[in-house]
This record gives sequence, structure tokens and C-alpha cells, in this order.
Amino acid sequence: MTNVTQEPLVAVPGPDPETESQRRADLRKHKAIATGLLVIAVLIYISMRWLEYQGNSGAWIGYVRAAAEAGMVGALADWFAVTALFRHPLHIPIPHTAIIKRKKDQVGHALSEFVGENFLNATLIADKLRKANIPQRAADWVVADGGAERVSKEAGRLIDIVVNGINKEEAEQVLSALVIDKLQEPTWAPPLGRGLEQLIEEGRTEPAIDAVVVWMDDKAQTSEEFVTRLIDERTPTWAPRFIRELVGAKVYRELIEFTADVRHNPHHEARIELRKFLRQLSQDLQHDPQMIERVEQFKEDIMTSTPIRAIPGALWESARSTLTTMARDEDSLLRRRITNWVREFGTRVQNEPELRDQLEHRVVNAASYLADNYAGEVTSIIGETVERWDAQEASDRIELLVGKDLQFIRVNGTIVGALAGLAIYTLTELVFAVA
Repeated sequence: MTNVTQEPLVAVPGPDPETESQRRADLRKHKAIATGLLVIAVLIYISMRWLEYQGNSGAWIGYVRAAAEAGMVGALADWFAVTALFRHPLHIPIPHTAIIKRKKDQVGHALSEFVGENFLNATLIADKLRKANIPQRAADWVVADGGAERVSKEAGRLIDIVVNGINKEEAEQVLSALVIDKLQEPTWAPPLGRGLEQLIEEGRTEPAIDAVVVWMDDKAQTSEEFVTRLIDERTPTWAPRFIRELVGAKVYRELIEFTADVRHNPHHEARIELRKFLRQLSQDLQHDPQMIERVEQFKEDIMTSTPIRAIPGALWESARSTLTTMARDEDSLLRRRITNWVREFGTRVQNEPELRDQLEHRVVNAASYLADNYAGEVTSIIGETVERWDAQEASDRIELLVGKDLQFIRVNGTIVGALAGLAIYTLTELVFAVA
């Protein structure tokens, strides 16, 4: 035997306590009025019958008795009909009573079908949307009524909620996967070599060579004391001091002459050798296993270092802080850009009929598509929700909502019944009097 797990019952939605209390008071009052009319009809009927048994032969007694009798019948019949909707009259389990309590699920599904057929109908929705002129009205609102500022404010609020709602650790993992892992995944050396080779072929490495040469020359011009001290430290201590100074000065002059010559001569051998070095480096990066392995080791050391691994967290925190500040500040560049864009687009919609027609067509098509494909899923929520309601509570809630109006049926039944009884009795008297 298969065990079917039943979903737990949920509370039936209702009004706030103050409104519910007022509705219950109104329901009790109208029930009292309807019941009071029934009691009046009963008392009148008993009084008329008593007068008849006392031998009072007044013609009017028959008319009043007939009206009261029919009024009682109408009141009782309508009381039974109204009560049978929500409960068993007098707690007697008469068939086809307590209808709402017993038929709650069927009513819910019938309501789902009714809503789907009559409210989420694609043709009806499309017609309503076309008549609503949504693009034109939206454009008028954003341009003339401060709507652009309101859209910017709501967009900023949405950005604020989304950005600060993202889990920090998850954001860091995503950034790490998109940035760090993607950079670490490929072999660096061959692409670097191909890039360097292309730069050499296009002559784009010459500015770098010039920068190196200029830096060397500028550095040499300010290194006289360093060169002299270095030579002095390398010269034997037994050599005369003037010899050490002479050698230091000579080496310094040769150095600055060399760097100056390299700087001003674009065809200097040092430049040529530097170009050869770069070209050889581009080839080694692509084809030399040892060079490729060294670059890979360098890459591994860099990408696994603590500063690099901390980059995703720093990037996310910086982006989050910046976006939050800009989203909350109405004078920020982000908010002003959103406002201007919305206003400009609204102006275009106002002035360009073709754009307006395109937007309306898209809105209508989107709504029709949703209605055609998802109306059943939307309306099924009604039936599924009603199924989960407690039957007794649902019946009580519905009675509280419409019971006051249903009491007028009892009142009308009493009055209409009395008038019908009076009319029938009068007609009967006329017919037999003529006969």
C-alpha cells in the first residue's frame, strides 16, 4: 500500500483583526435582522391562528395569516439555502449541505479555470495592452512627471540590494575563477614569445630599446661617485691613491662616452645586440623547453603568492563599496547617467512613432506569450492554495466575507414570500367569490 504524503494545511488569509472584528459584528447584526423577521412572521401567524380559533371572523385575518405563513416558508427556505452553503443546518448531515466545506477543492480549481479563461486570456490581454498605450504613457511620465528620477532611484535601490545581497565568499570565488584561474591556466611563455616576435616585426620594440638606452645614459651621468668608489674598492690597497683616482676617472669618462654614443647612434652595436637579444628571447620563449619551464615556474610563484590571491577579495570589496555609494547618492555619476538615459529614451519614444510601435508590439507579444504558455501554471496556484486550506476555516472565512450580503436573501425571502402568499390568497378569494 502506497503512503501518500499530504501537504500540511496552511492558514487561510484574512483581513487585519480590526477589520475582521467589524465584519463579524456586521454579520451578527444582519443575521439578527433576518431572524427577527422570521420571528415576527411566526408571531403574526400564531396570532392570526389564535384569533381564528377564538371565533373572530374578520376577513382581514385570512389575508394576514396567509402573508405570515408564506413569509415563514420563504424565510425558512432561504435560511436553509444560505446555511447549507457553509454548514449542516441544525448540525443534521443532510445531503448536499455544507457545500463550501465539502466542495472547497472543486471550487478552487473551478476558480482557477475561470481566471485563466477570462482574465489570463492572451487575446484579451493583448487587446487591453494595445488600448492602454503603455509606451506613450510611460514616456510621458518619465519626461514630464519626474519619472526619470524615480526610475533612477528605484534602479539605485535595486543595485544596492543586489550588490549587498551577494555572498562575499561566493563573489570572491567567481572572480578568482574568472581572473586568477584563467590567467594561471594557459602556458605563458609561447604566447609571450609570439607577442614579442610580432612587436619586433612591427617595430614596436624600438621605443622600449630607446627607453632602456636613455635610462642607462641618464644613470651613468649621475654615477661618477659610485663608479669611482667601486674602482677604488677593486684596486690593490698598495697602489698610490692618485692611481686609483686616475683609473676611476678614466673608467667613468669611458662609461659616459659609451652610453652617450649608444643613446645618440641608432645603429650602435649595443643597440644591435639588444635587438638580437630580444629576437632570441622571443624564439626561446616559444621553443626552448628550459626557458618555457623557467617562465612556468615564475608564473606559479606569482599566481600562488598571497598578494595575487588577495586580488579577487580586494576587487569585489572595491566594486561593492563603489557601486553601493553611487547607487545611494542621487548626485552620483551612475544615478545621473540612469536619469539622463531614461529621459532621453522617453523623449525618443514620444517623438518617434516607429519606436513607440515597436515597443508596444514587444510588450503585447511578451504578455501574449506568457499568457499562452504560463497562464495554467499561474492559475493553478489558486487551486493548489485552496486545497491546502483547512476546510472549516475556509468556510468560515468565506461566510465572513459574503455572509452579510447573503442575509439579505433571507430578508428578501421573508418579504417576497409574504407578498407572494398574500397575492395567492387574494387571488384565490377573488376566484372563489366570483364562482
